[in-house]
Amino acid sequence: MSDTIGFILITTGLVFDFFGCLGLLRLPDVYNRLQAATKCVTLGTFSIMAGVFAIFGFTAVGIKAILCGLFLLITSPTAAHALSRGAYRYGVKLWSGSVVDKYGEDVKRRE
Repeated sequence: MSDTIGFILITTGLVFDFFGCLGLLRLPDVYNRLQAATKCVTLGTFSIMAGVFAIFGFTAVGIKAILCGLFLLITSPTAAHALSRGAYRYGVKLWSGSVVDKYGEDVKRRE
């Protein structure tokens, strides 16, 4: 039973990773690409790690998979936030079709 759950989680993770990579190729600017990478790839890779844990259980491989997944859940959104904030402050422009710039409004309001 745990093998079936593990393979379902791994397959789900691969689908999310595929769509995250597709978003990196298809989306128009840095900020949208970071969103695709952060949400899809983080969830997909964590799902793969959870699937490995479901298959191997409380062995060395399973514990390492869960630790790597937890590390990924903590660091990936933090790194994407830092990258997007740095890109915005450096002057990387939003896509011309962008409708809302909440961060820019907050920066102007603080000045």
